[in-house]
Amino acid sequence: MKRAMISFILISLIGLCPVLPALGQQEAAPTGPPAAQSAAAPASGHAVEKPWPRSYNAPSGAGIVIYQPQAASWEDQKRLVAYAAVSYLSAGEVEKAALGTVKIESDTTVSLEERLVKFSVLKITEASFQSLAKEQIREIVTELEKTIPDEDRIIALDRVLASIDKSKIIPRNVEGVKADPPVIFFSKTPAVLVNIDGDPIWSPIRENDLKFAVNTNWDLFQHPPTNSYYLRNEATWLQASDVKGPWTAAGKLPGSFKKLPQEDWQDVRGAIKNKGGDKGTTVFVSTQPAELIALQGEPQYSPVAATTGTKLLWVSNTESDVFRLGENGPVYYLVAGRWFTAPDYTGPWTFATPSLPPDFKMIPLEHPRSRVRASVPGTEQAAEAILIGQIPQTARVNKKELKAPEVIYNGNPEYAPIEGTSLARAVNTDKDIIKVGDMYYMCFDGVWFMGSSPNGPWSVTDSVPGQIYEIPASSAAHNVTYVTVEEDKDDDAWVDCAVYAGYWGMYYGWGCAFWGTGWYYPPYYGWGGYYPIYYPPLRTYGYGSWYNPRTGFYGTAGRIYGPYGGVGFGARYNPTTGTYARGAMAWGPYGARGAAQLYNPRTGTYAATRQGSGPYGSWGSTYVQRGDDWAQTRRFTNREGTTTRVTRTDEGAMIRRKGEGGSGFIGKGEDNLYAGRDGNVYRRDESGNWSKWDNGGWNQVEKPDRVNPLTRDGKNKMDRSTYSQLERDRAARKEGSQRTRDYGSYRKSGGGNVGSYRGGGYSRGGFRGGGRRR
Repeated sequence: MKRAMISFILISLIGLCPVLPALGQQEAAPTGPPAAQSAAAPASGHAVEKPWPRSYNAPSGAGIVIYQPQAASWEDQKRLVAYAAVSYLSAGEVEKAALGTVKIESDTTVSLEERLVKFSVLKITEASFQSLAKEQIREIVTELEKTIPDEDRIIALDRVLASIDKSKIIPRNVEGVKADPPVIFFSKTPAVLVNIDGDPIWSPIRENDLKFAVNTNWDLFQHPPTNSYYLRNEATWLQASDVKGPWTAAGKLPGSFKKLPQEDWQDVRGAIKNKGGDKGTTVFVSTQPAELIALQGEPQYSPVAATTGTKLLWVSNTESDVFRLGENGPVYYLVAGRWFTAPDYTGPWTFATPSLPPDFKMIPLEHPRSRVRASVPGTEQAAEAILIGQIPQTARVNKKELKAPEVIYNGNPEYAPIEGTSLARAVNTDKDIIKVGDMYYMCFDGVWFMGSSPNGPWSVTDSVPGQIYEIPASSAAHNVTYVTVEEDKDDDAWVDCAVYAGYWGMYYGWGCAFWGTGWYYPPYYGWGGYYPIYYPPLRTYGYGSWYNPRTGFYGTAGRIYGPYGGVGFGARYNPTTGTYARGAMAWGPYGARGAAQLYNPRTGTYAATRQGSGPYGSWGSTYVQRGDDWAQTRRFTNREGTTTRVTRTDEGAMIRRKGEGGSGFIGKGEDNLYAGRDGNVYRRDESGNWSKWDNGGWNQVEKPDRVNPLTRDGKNKMDRSTYSQLERDRAARKEGSQRTRDYGSYRKSGGGNVGSYRGGGYSRGGFRGGGRRR
């Protein structure tokens, strides 16, 4: 498949739009464009969606206005079909513009990070202009396809999502996933959860009598001389004689803490000077992935809706997603995209997603915790979460030049059989390597490599054996089945790669998208000489993971789960140096804030921030060209070699595009024209009445009669299918605009623990930006 690799630089833009007649006028025709008005626009380093409608000066001198496309279908999230209303003013014409509709078909690429969709190869397959001859229409189509510059062939993802019929989304449910409830702790006082991946693995620290646990994301220390354990909770310390507790406020820390190496222990050393112990925090310790519901006092219940049709209550004084069906009814807890229920907060808990009460569908979008609708089967939000997860992130890879990462085993290569297959996977390395017959396949950062031995040599491959895609969910290597590769049809030196959400850990089942397979994968533990070696797989539980409607992916609950990104990710073993790096040294500058970034140790990404932020960005751009490079880079050169800059002001502001060949115009205007599938152009007034452009003017059309399609005076009404389609498209345009604004506000705020689909809804914990490991 061919990828359009494009980039951007910045300019200011001026807007211009043909003036259309007022709603009350019936016979006036669209007139020519008024004088352009300029408006300064702030610089930006990323591609953006520009306001609708958009106006252009064609090479012939004609003026063109394109109204927001109305998406009709998006097959496999790769090919988009849409309809759009168009105004065309011939060169030299100053009075009357022709109004018509076009059907647009195009392959698409998506930037999930910027939430933008690009029309890769735009083709107009149908056009209807009531007042023009067929030859004129063909000329307009040709001019349209040539006039719209590549950098303008962008629409916000949220506008497309709002338009797509979610009822037609049929996900490929993942077979073999599990929904057994994890250990769930409950507290009404300040508490934290220390997840340890099995029994503690204690690593020595050179020239120090302290040891630290490598298989937890907490700063957990053992001090053998005093038979004591120490735990850092932000700027305070706790102490225990048994690692499982009880934990109490620590007194004076051993002098060994002051001897910790500065480069690996910055966060810890910064807290050593604190003389006060942590006196008010309960510490729960679990050696298997667990979750924590931490309330601030007694449960505070709030009705989820003002209507009397539901007894569902939201527990508002917790970061967790907790609801109750009446103050004495069953409790419902959502974590990792799975619902669990219990008679009360102490359990016992059982899986509840398939049997959720219908009350959950009544949670309004404006509710502070409406994000849970993405995990309620049968809701539009649940279907949309599945759709977003099916959007591939693509890249072109130079198979001759890209070098594979170094593969280091702890001793001789060890391979374990993958149950239910004839395959085996490497266990004593931090790379995902699958043995198929006598060949070896390594998946690293979304690229497949092949070698004839477990040690290589490795080269990029353009094909992967089908058996690999049969690896079951019970295997820790299951996530590699969501990385595909095929030959590039245009250049045999390159291959086309694609990554789907399952690679990061998001899967589908029970009508929803959820986090993790539910299986517990034992980590690899060995000895590397002076240090123990610990390679953790991805966990389902132990993060308090929640679905973020702003990014279409999962985040994590925050500080009560630890400071470094989830179960077992506090330290990273480097097989090249034979040492451990910790905190910011292990995970980059965001290490101290990684509690909300849900680090995936097998893919090297903080996937929770944005699915699209990896994995291809780690390779650089020389030999791996990201499919969404057009949204990431500043510079863009169109087919004619003209370099332009693009930028964006607030929605609806005047914008101008300028290149060497002149200016194209994007107008601030009312985006209230719609393309009917019947080929006519319609508009809707504030009273809900529709008018059709007919014989050079607007004529109001009546809503379809439920029984008789004809009015009493014999005039045709709007047919029912056209009316329904226009009403859907109008609602979708309004919804898409609101969501685009909401996402813009979210980005400006720096991100946050989003609770609601409708602005606001930010919780106290959650991530504060960040990105993949650097």
